[in-house]
Amino acid sequence: MLNVPSKDEKNEPLVLFMPSGKRGRFPVGTPILDAARSLGVYVESVCGGRATCGRCQVSVQEGNFAKHKIVSSNDHISPFGPKEQRYASVRQLPDGRRLSCSAQILGDLVIDVPQDTVINAQVVRKAATDRVIERNAAVQLCYVEIDEPDMHKPLGDFDRMKAVLEKDWGWKDLLIAPHLIPQVQGILRKGNWTVTAAIHRDMDSSRPFIVGLWPGLKNEAYGVACDIGSTTIAMHLVSLLSGRIAASSGTSNPQIRFGEDLMSRVSYVMMNPDGREAMTKAVRDAVNDLIGKVCAEGEVDRHDILDLVFVGNPIMHHLFLGIDPTELGQAPFALAVSGALQYWAHEIDIEVNRGARIYMLPCIAGHVGADAAGATLSEGPHRQDNMMLLVDVGTNAEIVLGNKERVVAASSPTGPAFEGAEISSGQRAAPGAIERVRIDPETLEPRFRVIGVDKWSDEEGFAEAAAAVGVTGICGSAIIEVVAEMYLTGIISQDGVVDGAMAAKSPRIIPNGRTFSYLLHDGAQRITVTQNDIRAIQLAKSALYAGIKLLMEKQGVDHVDTIRFAGAFGSFIDPKYAMVLGLIPDCDLTEVKAVGNAAGTGALMALLNRGHRREIEQTVRKIEKIETALESKFQEHFVNAMAMPNKVDAFPKLAEVVTLPARKVLTDDGGDGSGRRRRRNRE
Repeated sequence: MLNVPSKDEKNEPLVLFMPSGKRGRFPVGTPILDAARSLGVYVESVCGGRATCGRCQVSVQEGNFAKHKIVSSNDHISPFGPKEQRYASVRQLPDGRRLSCSAQILGDLVIDVPQDTVINAQVVRKAATDRVIERNAAVQLCYVEIDEPDMHKPLGDFDRMKAVLEKDWGWKDLLIAPHLIPQVQGILRKGNWTVTAAIHRDMDSSRPFIVGLWPGLKNEAYGVACDIGSTTIAMHLVSLLSGRIAASSGTSNPQIRFGEDLMSRVSYVMMNPDGREAMTKAVRDAVNDLIGKVCAEGEVDRHDILDLVFVGNPIMHHLFLGIDPTELGQAPFALAVSGALQYWAHEIDIEVNRGARIYMLPCIAGHVGADAAGATLSEGPHRQDNMMLLVDVGTNAEIVLGNKERVVAASSPTGPAFEGAEISSGQRAAPGAIERVRIDPETLEPRFRVIGVDKWSDEEGFAEAAAAVGVTGICGSAIIEVVAEMYLTGIISQDGVVDGAMAAKSPRIIPNGRTFSYLLHDGAQRITVTQNDIRAIQLAKSALYAGIKLLMEKQGVDHVDTIRFAGAFGSFIDPKYAMVLGLIPDCDLTEVKAVGNAAGTGALMALLNRGHRREIEQTVRKIEKIETALESKFQEHFVNAMAMPNKVDAFPKLAEVVTLPARKVLTDDGGDGSGRRRRRNRE
């Protein structure tokens, strides 16, 4: 055990580890691995300092680091020793890399701990995030060499292995997965009395568990981070030792056949005696198929998967775990369980290593689930000085608002309009769907982009390129843009009414029964934006904005400093148009960003660092949950938010970059309110 020197011993070398920034003074001759561990810097090692696994690689940063008062040099580290030379000759050590179990400290050093160490020269196939996640996984591989049986020492093979794991690695009070006990003797003999044990310990207070055993040196183990969405299941296959992402993929959630939206799936459970079982089996089968897919892509044996982390909205959470979601379909929207959960993977029919463990992030509230917890962990409003708004836009929008002082959360029933449902020409994002729209303010002529085609519709070659996919409908991101563009160009009023008088300016303003519509595309598929489409978008955006406004009032703020759009849909929203529409409050547009699948990133963080599990568990317990249905001012905020951007709230930041139209009052039939046309019912 290393005796950590006093920080006041100035005669001893100062060592700074990056990217963690942890530092300390150590006696000359201290192995770098020992120094790292004494400071709590995570450096992987499977072989226990024998210089055979190669996982503990580090590099020395040379130069004068004035900020840290360190002059670092390769001369301040011991020369290559016999162990490193042997490893380099057998497995090849990249230039500039050293094995921290062998290299010793001779002087002041800045040590870089690579977060993407690739020992077996496999390439990183896909990257889910470019974020550096410091590794402290719940699973550790430990290689040990065990004495052969001795008639004079009757200790059992497993007990001798436990004793060596305690002596070499410090593991005390070890438990073992029951299915491994009958295999111990065969594994030890096959490995000629050498073995690699996979040891799982999530919390420091819990007893460590041997979950896997392999003869000889096992140099890799994998984990899975998975976001089970109501529409899509997204998964990353990750090395638990290096943090590299071996493969990423996604698949449709097969539960869609039971219901497009979450409430329809709850209804299916209520109306069909075997409904819950059918949906649970469907999602688990899809997860197993997706595991097979990422393993094939990453060239990984699925039995090398030892740890899995899942997130999902509350109903997906319950159905995946085999819990009846009926109570989530009616007030008070009670969760069966809200805290973090752990299972053996085989207990819920997930086909990986039999000793693999599953960790499910906690849910925040009845309709603010583990996916929102994952997004919160990823974006960290609870780590901010500024007021951050985190929004996951979907059928049920999840909203988190706060900073390090206080965080509040709510859900808001936006409905499926943003996903193309309830829109006359709406569809999901797929090849052929219009995804971007611009309208000329003078001619009112549109131009647009279609998923699967690189060109805009007014560019040469568009028609030929679009012939392969067609122009089939309009998806969520374009619905937001086209309504916002119609407002900016005067086609619709602040209250969302199509101005029939504009028909004199453009043939694209066409009568549609008692109202008017805008003709976006006249082809094999005629695509129009109707008055009812605009109303559907207004209702959806008003529900979201009203929820945000309630949280702002709870925080006592009249503005937010940063906004983050999470989720697949959020990745494609143009912040400017979202603000013009009044989907989100006024904010500096440079501080509004899409963060993609933040829930999946949160799952990845929890997979690679068990400290992040404790962080989100503690954070969720402190988050204040607001039930919008019980708030008296929700309806007032909702009505005000029907206007664009808003009837009462100012948008000065937006006005700096966008010229907002003067207020125009129209009735739903496109009249100007003078009485020349009577107000009629919408079609």
